[in-house]
Amino acid sequence: MEDNKMNRSLNSRHISMIAIGGAIGTGLFVATGNIISQAGPGGAILAYLVIGVMLYFLMASIGELATFYPVSGSFSSYSTRFIDSSLGFTMGWLYWALWSLVTSVDVIVASNVLYFWDTFKFFHPITWSLIFITILLLLNIFSVKSFGETEFWLSLIKVLTIIVFVIFGFLMIFGILGGHAYGFENYTKGQAPFVGGISGF
Repeated sequence: MEDNKMNRSLNSRHISMIAIGGAIGTGLFVATGNIISQAGPGGAILAYLVIGVMLYFLMASIGELATFYPVSGSFSSYSTRFIDSSLGFTMGWLYWALWSLVTSVDVIVASNVLYFWDTFKFFHPITWSLIFITILLLLNIFSVKSFGETEFWLSLIKVLTIIVFVIFGFLMIFGILGGHAYGFENYTKGQAPFVGGISGF
């Protein structure tokens, strides 16, 4: 459903950080190691590049549509307008189902990550999941501005965490923090760059 009477409660800083934070999924922190072990560093980088190019063209197309035809509904509105209402209806429900599942996975991952450390083992992972679901519910019940502000700060934490990880990664690779300086030697051991071959990719 569309409503062309828009109430803009988000600033450009909110929108920018929501976009950046949305692009940085939990998989970056949790699943990247598994991807590198299956495909190798070269395969992982190549896979990210291929998907990145595909997503660039997809998002450029959606951005062009949003600029030409601004509506308060999601991109399923464009399917309704330019193709068929049944496709727009189906896309809307599929998008809802997708994010319902993704949100559940994120909550489970967050509780498992916390439960990894002994400091947070005073609650069972199910209890942590319920706490996170309650927080998400409260954030979505209140105004869009409070949601945008929370997303801004959480996305900023994500970005800063990645920057810290990259800095520490370089310091460890080149032995600045002590220990063996690995450099790029792991990239040349056996099948290291593309461990699983095409199936790993």
